[in-house]
Amino acid sequence: MEEIINKVAQSGLETIDLEDYYPQGETVIFDMKDYLFMGLILKEKDFRASMKELDWEQFRGKSVGIICSADAVIPLWAYMLVMTELEPIATFAAFGDADFIHKTRYLQNLAKIDVTSFTDKRVVIKGCGDKRVGEIAYAEITRLLRPVVKSIMYGEPCSTVPVYKKKA
Repeated sequence: MEEIINKVAQSGLETIDLEDYYPQGETVIFDMKDYLFMGLILKEKDFRASMKELDWEQFRGKSVGIICSADAVIPLWAYMLVMTELEPIATFAAFGDADFIHKTRYLQNLAKIDVTSFTDKRVVIKGCGDKRVGEIAYAEITRLLRPVVKSIMYGEPCSTVPVYKKKA
């Protein structure tokens, strides 16, 4: 009987599954509109009082996007004031909607990869999975890896699409 040889295992390919870097946890929105007089005007004294009375614990361990859904002029210090309360409580907070927060956290997670461990390696970026990884992650992993790897492929080790190959 002939021995079955796993050619994929012998190929020396390194696989990166971008789902491993997918942002975890809940993302919520802090809408400045909810703290404006008539939903349009920021009255400093009232706004500051609202910020002091707010139960900030509701944001503990969450990613928070700060927005203003009303067409109102918000002084920049007001966003800063909100951030001073969120920073010690939230896992992450920034100005932007939920999509922006998700993408920013994804980029942060990818930035933690030690790309030097892929120096001169042939890398496959896994292409299928359960989560919608999105273009931003594929573009960023390519940007991070290109300077160090021998090649980048997309797909599965048994069926890849070549993306980049270092010239000799």
